[in-house]
Amino acid sequence: MLKMDYEEVLKAVFPLLDGVDLASCMAVSKQWRDIARDDYFWKCVCAKRWPSICKRPNPPTLTFYKLYQTFYKRQNRRTLLPPRLSFDDLEFFIDIWTEGRLIFSEVVPGPVLQAGIKIPPPGICDMLRFHLEGPEYKMTLPVEPRFTVPLFQTVSVSVLVGRKDSNRVACIINKSMFDYIDRTAYRALAFDYLDFSPDYPFISGIRAWISLLFMDDGNDGVIDVFGVEMDFCDAANSKDEVLWLLDMLDWK
Repeated sequence: MLKMDYEEVLKAVFPLLDGVDLASCMAVSKQWRDIARDDYFWKCVCAKRWPSICKRPNPPTLTFYKLYQTFYKRQNRRTLLPPRLSFDDLEFFIDIWTEGRLIFSEVVPGPVLQAGIKIPPPGICDMLRFHLEGPEYKMTLPVEPRFTVPLFQTVSVSVLVGRKDSNRVACIINKSMFDYIDRTAYRALAFDYLDFSPDYPFISGIRAWISLLFMDDGNDGVIDVFGVEMDFCDAANSKDEVLWLLDMLDWK
């Protein structure tokens, strides 16, 4: 009698779970696995995700469990092939203006941008330090010498990338404005949408982000810039993903 009550409790709870939790329950014990295999529970899971397909009297595959298993796996990240580019092949051309006056202009080798800021300078805020040391893939460049920018001035940036293997160039950011300043994270941000090769007609809407990293110098009207950061967090969050993304640009 006690066993029956226990099973009834599980049968009342299992329809309320999502697929990941229900699959975890199958690993608890043989008894839980046997109960959780009931296709009714997996029909409940599928009904939350694809309600229209559950209107059919029979699932389009052998079981609803198989249906969920098949399409849930497709959401997992697939292993990328090795990129055809490397940072050794690339160099980045970064230009920053304020009110039309050039204040920063550098040709940055790919390995330098990839290596980033290894040791953040003293005096930066904890939030920015945590960001720089975080797991998100980013490319950073220390600014030497540092420069300051009055907050009331318009600041813009352009970034081109060149390929040493073919002597071609692509645009990453085209005169975008740093129109958002996060004073709590000490970052000024700008972005632009990437231009992709006509070979990839269905890829669009991916942004390149660039940030000015600054610290407090005691003057509320001025930012003291010590670094530049670039990332493609809309679509790429590893070195290989970034290289594949750059490879698809509209190289001229």
